[in-house]
Amino acid sequence: MPTLLPILVYPHPNLRRVANPVQEVTPEVVTLVDNMIHTMYASNGIGLAAVQVDQPLRIIVLDVSEAKDSPHVFINPEIKIVGGKQTSEEGCLSVPGFFESVERAEVIRVLALDRDGSQFETEADGLKSICIQHEVDHLDGKVFVDYLSRLKQSRIRKKLLKTRAAA
Repeated sequence: MPTLLPILVYPHPNLRRVANPVQEVTPEVVTLVDNMIHTMYASNGIGLAAVQVDQPLRIIVLDVSEAKDSPHVFINPEIKIVGGKQTSEEGCLSVPGFFESVERAEVIRVLALDRDGSQFETEADGLKSICIQHEVDHLDGKVFVDYLSRLKQSRIRKKLLKTRAAA
């Protein structure tokens, strides 16, 4: 049975850590992947990076399907921008309750390892492209609020700190 992992909330300093490459897909890595998928679904998310569950490893999971039954695993993902731009409202499990417009590449190509450690390459557009870019940002120590104005960043930070203090 997978374990529900605690998700770090912005502005937690560990969200700024740059994740380390996975050297080998071990049974422990597979367990982490399974726990991340379980946590993502339990939190009604469409993506989750290992950094968000306080694991500084280059692993992301996502599922943008309507039925929430098609999880994708990307270990050590490398993104190449293919082209175009798109702007959409983004939210984040680490920034609960906030949604803001962010501009990202429209089409990307991703090289990564899957849950079994096999290398694959895929192209993504639309919501899947946005989600992959958002989650890879986490692996690089970035949070989607970094794309916002300083004023918006400050407001979000203050509200989340206030919410945490009240809890």
